[in-house]
Amino acid sequence: MGGKYRITGNAYPRMRRPRNRRRIVFAALAAVVAIGLAGWGTMQLIDAFTGGDEKTATTAKQARDCKPVPTPSAAPAPPAPRQITVNVYNATPRSGLAKAAADELKKRGFRIGKVGNATAEYDKKVPGTAVLLGGAAAQKGNFKVLGTQLTGTQLKTDTRTTADVDLIIGTAYTALAPKKDADTALAVLARPAPAPSGKC
Repeated sequence: MGGKYRITGNAYPRMRRPRNRRRIVFAALAAVVAIGLAGWGTMQLIDAFTGGDEKTATTAKQARDCKPVPTPSAAPAPPAPRQITVNVYNATPRSGLAKAAADELKKRGFRIGKVGNATAEYDKKVPGTAVLLGGAAAQKGNFKVLGTQLTGTQLKTDTRTTADVDLIIGTAYTALAPKKDADTALAVLARPAPAPSGKC
């Protein structure tokens, strides 16, 4: 070419790519980094105010390591059978039940008081297995211990001040609970399972 556009010298002009595309890529990367930093900063602020990972890790560790600690029962131990005097009365038309029950209770360690027929208040008026009758103090232990020897009993209190308990046999009575079952119930009563503690 000549004239105004004549090329002179040994160097030729270089054709460069437009820089617009490079700027767009850099801008997009910068935006992504900025968003990531903003999210990370927000999470750090949330963790700072709520306890974050440390609190979560502590809670998880407590849940993993925390085991219930048995708490000894504060209830007093129930009396032993030898400490309980039982009066056995028959409120049914069947004869011999009071003596048979009294003999078996004696073999199981109970002290036996009076044995005979029930008073008119209860004679032929006990439809269930039996009635355990005693003073208010009997509810603290004597009723529970004697109750291990038979099922389906009713508990009643009267105004007596003595510690003895009446076993009034009802029409549904057949026999005392098997000794093995009664001994198991007594063992559980004497050593109740401790309540687990919620503290670690």
